[in-house]
Amino acid sequence: MPNTPINPPPIPPATVLITSKNRKDELYNAIRSALSQTLPVEVLVIDDGSSDGTSEMVRREFPDVRLHHEEASKGYIHQRNYGARLARAAYVFSMDDDAVFSTPNVVAQTLAEFNHPRVGAVAIPFINVKQDNKVRQQTPDPSRVYAAESYIGTAHALRRDLFEMLGGYRAFLVHQGEEGDYCIRMLNAGYITRLGSSDPIHHFESPRRDFRRMDYYGRRNDLLNAWCNVPLGALAPHMVGTTINGLRLGFRIRRPWHMVKGIAAGWGCCISRWGERDPVAMDVYRLSRRLKKAGPLRLEEIEPLLPPMAAL
Repeated sequence: MPNTPINPPPIPPATVLITSKNRKDELYNAIRSALSQTLPVEVLVIDDGSSDGTSEMVRREFPDVRLHHEEASKGYIHQRNYGARLARAAYVFSMDDDAVFSTPNVVAQTLAEFNHPRVGAVAIPFINVKQDNKVRQQTPDPSRVYAAESYIGTAHALRRDLFEMLGGYRAFLVHQGEEGDYCIRMLNAGYITRLGSSDPIHHFESPRRDFRRMDYYGRRNDLLNAWCNVPLGALAPHMVGTTINGLRLGFRIRRPWHMVKGIAAGWGCCISRWGERDPVAMDVYRLSRRLKKAGPLRLEEIEPLLPPMAAL
């Protein structure tokens, strides 16, 4: 007697993607908050080479969660790209393993904010709980669409079709700075990052952070992002200004050494990655700088400056 075919599970409205390495206790809380959402989301965990029993914990405590385990770490940028390819839903919510949804409504509230065709990503409101009570990435007016220059990696949602069309994050960035690079490329394709109005994500910044690595790649990638995206007419002053600002930051926070090394590496990488230059249009570059300096702007104010939306 032939086997009865098993129907595949229905495609969920959203995938919650969590990349993790050696933070199984924080990850446990993140997964619980994702599974508590009012919508039946797909939860996808990428274990990036953990040695603390992360994968074993996920299999034991959350058998319905999709899990991919890497034996050797490849970095969260690589894994976020891979996770987006594995995701089944049309919208991908990417959050850090040391963050939680503050209420069961965040995913549903955020999905509703993809109601304009220009919206390619939503910057979800969040609070750095261990720092202060300030809500970041929150729209000034929920009744209007506000465009932002970029989003913070721990709290955002993406259109998966657009992300795939644009090639995802640039993997050679390795660590830090991929969000701004992606957002300016998205802007060049005619899509914006919308400031959200949902209940916030709570980000409990983990003490297990390698600031030497963050300082190095942060300054390296500031220069690489400029090299890849800034039009020729603005490239030289932008690169010089980025170098000076990086040096100032390093001395101001009293962590100059790894930032100096990152700046040197950034200039070297610009030479070795000569073929990676794919600058955006000058009008798009100017708009991105305006959003960075002036803050979020209403979509109706900037829409005449946007290119036509790239076909998906």
